[in-house]
Amino acid sequence: MRVLLTGAAGFIGTRIRAGLADAGHDVVAVDVMLPAAHGPDAPLPAGVRHVDVRDGSALAEVLDGVDVVCHQAAVVGSGVNAADAPSYASHNDYGTAVLLAEMFAAGCRRLVLASSMVVYGQGRFRCPEHGAVDPAPRRRADLDAGVFDQRCPVCGEPVRWALVGEDAPLRPRSLYAASKVAQEHYALAWAESSGASVVALRYHNVYGPGMPRDTPYSGVAAIFRSSLEAGDAPRVFEDGGQMRDFVHVDDVAAANVAAVESGLDGFGAFNVCSGRPVSILDVATALCEARADLGVPAPVVTGQYRSGDVRHIVADPARAAQRLGFRAAIDPADGLREFATAPLRGAGSSS
Repeated sequence: MRVLLTGAAGFIGTRIRAGLADAGHDVVAVDVMLPAAHGPDAPLPAGVRHVDVRDGSALAEVLDGVDVVCHQAAVVGSGVNAADAPSYASHNDYGTAVLLAEMFAAGCRRLVLASSMVVYGQGRFRCPEHGAVDPAPRRRADLDAGVFDQRCPVCGEPVRWALVGEDAPLRPRSLYAASKVAQEHYALAWAESSGASVVALRYHNVYGPGMPRDTPYSGVAAIFRSSLEAGDAPRVFEDGGQMRDFVHVDDVAAANVAAVESGLDGFGAFNVCSGRPVSILDVATALCEARADLGVPAPVVTGQYRSGDVRHIVADPARAAQRLGFRAAIDPADGLREFATAPLRGAGSSS
C-alpha cells in the first residue's frame, strides 16, 4: 500500500517509517521539522519532504495515490499555561481538520491516528468495599502530607489501580490532552460522515533508542537518563509508586503497521502498551542498575509532587490484541536495560 506518514522525522515517526518499509509499503514521508522537536537547525532527513499539515495545497500534492494516512505529526507536552493553547489547537487540531478535508478530496478513506493515554485523564480505580469508583482529584493537603494515593469517594479509604480500557470516559487534564481528544472527535465525525475508517492508537509511555533528550518531547525515562549521565541520581516525585505502562518504540511501530494493514471499518480506539505495569521508581532503579559503571547512587525519592500529575494509569492491552493482532514483544525489564545505554536524540539532531 501507499502510506502517507506525517511526523516522519520524529522519534516515533522514524521507527514507523522503517517498519512500514520493512513490511513492503510505499511510504510518503513528510514532516514540518518543528524546532521544539528537532532543534533550531536540524536538517531534513533524506527521503522526507517538508510539509506542514496545515497547508492544504501541500497535502493535496502528497496525497495523490495514497491508500492510508498514518498521522503522527503533533505538538506534545502538557502545556504550561493558557498561552500554549493556540499552538496545540493550530498544529494538532486545525492540522488534523485540514488533513481530513484533503483526504476526503483525494478519495483516501483510511486514517491511522496517533492518540495518547492522556485522553483518559486518570486511570481506573477499585475500592475493596465499593468496587469500581471514580475518585475526586487529589487534595493539596493530602499531597503536602505525603498521602499520594487516591481515596474512595464513598468511604474515604485508599483505592487500588485497575486496567484502563478504551471505553473509559475521556477527561483531558492538560492542553495537550484536550487537543488529542479533539483530534479523535474530528476523526470520529469524519469517519461517520464519509464512511471512512479510523484507527486511533492511544500510546502509553513510549521510550527507546533515539528518544529526544532535554526537549519538551522528552519522557521521564530520558530525563532519568540525562540525570545519570550528568552524574546525578534520578529524582523521583512522590513516593515513586506511580504505576505506568512503558512501551518500546519498536512495539509502537509494530502497532502502526498492524493498524495500517488491519482493514477495520468505522472508528476504533486501541491502547498501545506493553501490558506489563511498572512503577516510576522501578524505572529509575532499572536505569541506575544498568549504568552501575557511572557510579551514580540509587534514585532519590523526593516526596515532592507536581500539580495535576496522575497517580496511576495502566492500560488494558486486550482490545489491540483481539482486533489488531498487536501484542507488545519487548518486556520493559529488557527494554529499559537496553535503553540505559542506547543513543538518544540530542537538541538539533534529526537522527
